[in-house]
Amino acid sequence: MIVVQINAICGAGSTGKICKSISELLCKQSIENYIIYSIGNSDYEKSFKYSSYCTQKYYALYSRVMGDNGFNAFSATKKLIHILKEIQPTIIHLHNIHSNDVNLELLFQYIRETNTKVVWTFHDCWAFTGYCMHFDYIKCTKWYNQCCNCPQKKKYSWFFDRSKELYQRKKRTYINSNMVIVTPSKWLAALAKKSFLRNHDIRVINNGIDLSVFYPVISNWKKDHIVSKKYMVLGVSFEWSIKKGINTIIYLSKHLNEDYQIVLVGTNDAIDKILPKNIITIHRTNNQKELAEIYSAADVFVNPTLEENYPTVNMESIACGTPVVSFDTGGSSEIVVEGCGIIVEKENNKAMLDGVVNICENKAYSSKSCMQAAKTFDMWKRFSEYIDLYDSL
Repeated sequence: MIVVQINAICGAGSTGKICKSISELLCKQSIENYIIYSIGNSDYEKSFKYSSYCTQKYYALYSRVMGDNGFNAFSATKKLIHILKEIQPTIIHLHNIHSNDVNLELLFQYIRETNTKVVWTFHDCWAFTGYCMHFDYIKCTKWYNQCCNCPQKKKYSWFFDRSKELYQRKKRTYINSNMVIVTPSKWLAALAKKSFLRNHDIRVINNGIDLSVFYPVISNWKKDHIVSKKYMVLGVSFEWSIKKGINTIIYLSKHLNEDYQIVLVGTNDAIDKILPKNIITIHRTNNQKELAEIYSAADVFVNPTLEENYPTVNMESIACGTPVVSFDTGGSSEIVVEGCGIIVEKENNKAMLDGVVNICENKAYSSKSCMQAAKTFDMWKRFSEYIDLYDSL
C-alpha cells in the first residue's frame, strides 16, 4: 500500500499538522507514504511541493477575475499529476485543496483513469458548494439543490457569479470516483448527507490534539500578568473577526464586573484598536507550550465563534483542565460534553455571560471532569482510524 496525502500546507496549521501526524503513524507501520503540498515550505522528508509562490499568486488573481475557483491551476495540477504518476499511490487522501492550487476536473480525471481509491477529509463545506467554505453564518441553504446568486460571491470573484456553474461542475466531477468522505464532526457529516454527495460513503473521524502538550500544567501566568486575584476569562483564535465572535467578547467586557479579566490570544494591531482597554491581548503565538500554560491558568474558556466545524481550541482548553462556554456552532456540542463546559444558543450573548459566571462562581465544573473527557481527544488514537480506513480499502 502506498498512501499520498494532498493538502495546501505540510506540517503547519491545523490541516498541515494533521497530514504530518498521519504520515508519522504510517511510517511507524512501515507503510510507504508522502505528502504533496503547494503553499509555504516544509523540511519534512516525506513531502513534495508542486506549486510555486508566483504560480499561487497568478491563479489566485485569475480565480478572482474569472470566478472559477477550483477549476483553473492547470500547470500546477499537471505537475501534481506528474508526481502522482511517479509514485503510483494505492490511496490518495485529499484534505484542503481549494487554495487556487488544484484543478478538480484534471485531478479526478487522473483518479478515474487509474481507478485510485480516494479518501477526502472535509475540513469545511467547499467540496459541495459553488464557492463557499462556510454558509452557516449567512444561513444559506441553496447548496441543498443548486447554488446560484451567491450571497458571498464577492469573497471569491470580483466580477462574475459562477456559483451555479461551479456547483454543477463539481457534481459532474465526482461521478464514478472511488471516494470515501470523512468529516471531523457529526455536524458536517449531516450536511454532506444533505448535499449532492449523499450517496457516497460518508464517515466521521474526529480530529485530535497532542495530549503530551495540552494538559494541566503549573502556571504562573496569572501572577506574572497581575490578574491572580481575578477570574480569568480566556479566548483564543488566530483570526479574530465578527464571525469569530469579537462582538460577543466586547459584550462580555462590558457586562462582567471587576472580579473578571478577559484575555484574548491571537489578536493583532487592528483588532486591538477596536477592543475595550480592559481586555488583555496577546498577538499570535506558535509556542504550544506557552499556550498550554495560558489555558491552564484560565478559569473559563469562551468560544463565541459563529461558524465552525470541530474547534480545536475547545479540545485544547478542556485537555488543560479549563471548562468551556461555547456557542452551539458546528461540532462544538460534540466536544463540550457534560462536566467540562456549557453549550449555549448561538448569538445569545446573555447566555454566554451567564455561563461564564456560573462556571467561575459556582464551581460546577472540575479539572478532573475535563481531563476525563480529554482522553477521547488523543490524536494518535483518532488518526489511527485513518490507517484502519486505508486498510479496509
